[in-house]
Parts: sequence; structure tokens; C-alpha cells
Amino acid sequence: MCGFPKGEGQERAGRVGADAGRNIKVVTEPAQRLVRGVRWRALRGDTENMGVRLCRVAELSAVQEIDRAAGQMFNEVDRPEVCGMLWHPETLADCRDEGRLWVITGAEDRPAGFLVTDMVDGCLHIEQVSVDPGNARRGLGRALLDHAAEQAAAAGVPALTLTTFADVPWNAPYYVRCGFRVLEDREVTAGVRAIRQREASFGMDRWRRVCMRRDL
Repeated sequence: MCGFPKGEGQERAGRVGADAGRNIKVVTEPAQRLVRGVRWRALRGDTENMGVRLCRVAELSAVQEIDRAAGQMFNEVDRPEVCGMLWHPETLADCRDEGRLWVITGAEDRPAGFLVTDMVDGCLHIEQVSVDPGNARRGLGRALLDHAAEQAAAAGVPALTLTTFADVPWNAPYYVRCGFRVLEDREVTAGVRAIRQREASFGMDRWRRVCMRRDL
């Protein structure tokens, strides 16, 4: 794990967007190999004038703000404990330095959402994708996931994976609409299983969670 919980309250090693247990180091391949030569991708349609690029050092605080704001949405499903499961600043900085932290930006080039990935068992694992609530329902989360899929496919990676809540509307049901499917227990690989075990150690299994995969 990149960062362990700092305490029982506010700042913990990982938060649930897609999802908790995200900072576990089960990496055997560098995620950086997915991003060489690609630093910006313009978007079209409803996300016109927006683009996906690697996060800059000066934007880490903005990413933290998005993380905190997006986490508050779990109050709507009576899971206030999840709201405080935030990325530790040092962990985010490490992800940025490793080329695993992406942002989607608007006309003013300010982050409106972010994506953290890692390589787990030969697949690109979505550690988190979050969008500022003020920019919700604009397709930004899907655009970030599609960006990850394009980068992974170009590198010959067979699939995206993630872990998430089964019944939260913007978790598993949303990811199904984005091309993911729920894995049966026999399909869960060792690295993803380790992530689930870490989530359980944080008490996340009081709510049903699932492992998902999007083949590329």
C-alpha cells in the first residue's frame, strides 16, 4: 500500500470512488509505460473544450478538493464513514510523479475530475475516478475511463479492472453502463483479491462490494 491511514478520522490512505483499498502496491509493471508520448487529449461532443492530461504539481490541491467534494456524495446513501476516506497528499504526489494521476480540464485549464490508475495482474486497475459534483452529468467520468481504456489498449493491456460498491448508483451500476461487468469469484485475480482483502480490513465489507472488468 502506498499510504496507510493517518488516523481514524479524516485523512486516510485511499477513498472510494472506484474505490477503497486503492493504494495497495501489487504492481509488477510500471503504469508509466501507458502514457509515454501522450500528455493531452482533446474531447468532443458535450465535453468540447475539455481535455485529459497528466496532473501538474500545482494542481494537487485542486485534486484534493475534488476528492473531498465527491466524497460528500456518500452522505446521500447513508455512508458518512466513506466521506472521510480521502487520498493522503503524499500518496497523490507519488501517483503524479509515477505518471498515474490524470485530470480532465475545462476551458480555464482547471481540473474538473481526476483518474488514478495502476497495473495489477497485467491489467490497468482504476484506483479512483472522481468528478467535481459541480461538473456532474457531463460525461467527464466516462471520458476519463475511455481515456484509460484507449491508453491501455494501445499498450496491449487486455482489460481495465476496479473494485466498487454494488448498490451505489454512481458505482457498479454506472460502471456497467461504461462497459464493465461484475466478476465471479473464480475470475478474481490474486492482485485484485489482495485489494479486496485490504478493503475488508478497513471495514468496507459492511456494504457489498464487487470486482469488475472491462475487456479491451
